[in-house]
Amino acid sequence: MDISSIIGWVVGMGLIVFSIMLGTDPETGGYMVTPASIKSFIDIPSIAIVVGGTFCALFVSYPMSFFKKMPKHMAMMFKDKNKNPNEIIEQIIDFAKEARINGVLALEEKVKGIEDKFMKNALMMVCDSVDPQKVQEMMDNELDYMEERHSQCQGFYLKGSDYAPSFGMIGTLIGLINLLGNLSDSEALAGNMAVALITTFYGSFLSSFIFKPIANKLKIRHESEMLCKSIIVVGVQGILAGDNPNLIQDKLVKLLPANAKGKKGGKGDAGKFNDDGRI
Repeated sequence: MDISSIIGWVVGMGLIVFSIMLGTDPETGGYMVTPASIKSFIDIPSIAIVVGGTFCALFVSYPMSFFKKMPKHMAMMFKDKNKNPNEIIEQIIDFAKEARINGVLALEEKVKGIEDKFMKNALMMVCDSVDPQKVQEMMDNELDYMEERHSQCQGFYLKGSDYAPSFGMIGTLIGLINLLGNLSDSEALAGNMAVALITTFYGSFLSSFIFKPIANKLKIRHESEMLCKSIIVVGVQGILAGDNPNLIQDKLVKLLPANAKGKKGGKGDAGKFNDDGRI
């Protein structure tokens, strides 16, 4: 569970609501909480303009498949399904040890139990004696496809963060136009002024508090998955080349961020090997 997303949204929303309710006591001059102030920030026409307009613009810009992925993206905000890179290194070293001692064909039974489809497909091709260049090409194509797919998903939310303030400005213009056309009507004046100001607030809120954080979290998830996939690529290359597990381990550990080195599964945990593959 990614607690940072929960803390950010819950505490952030709480601070915004608290700031809205916090007012000045006219008698004492001090601060006082006035829950009734919330009503001034709830305006249905403004919500329709900003939220409705933003999503309608996204519907025009993107196919329905992007909207169907939104529940999955929201789940990713709170849970990272990527495996620990150190665990992947440990798994790769086990396969390298087996291949070093008994040959790559001995990996076939172990490979069947792998959950990661990318690693499983690559190692199955190794077991089937597929040309190393074709194995490398398959892995590269998969990474390119994944990067393009993730980039499009991030772009979906970044585009939403661009649309939201624009529709906030459209709402502001609508409110000002209606205001100038009804200067003699005091009730209409107040309502149009509310639309003019609150739509800008809604647009900024939707952009900065919803769309941009989701896009950035998806970027972080992508970088984490790319690291795991890169470890698999280098590990499979080492197994294909028949490298000593020590050498493969050193290469994989170098791919880790500095704060991840030395943890479980990192350098020094998998055991050292002699040139003949024995511990």
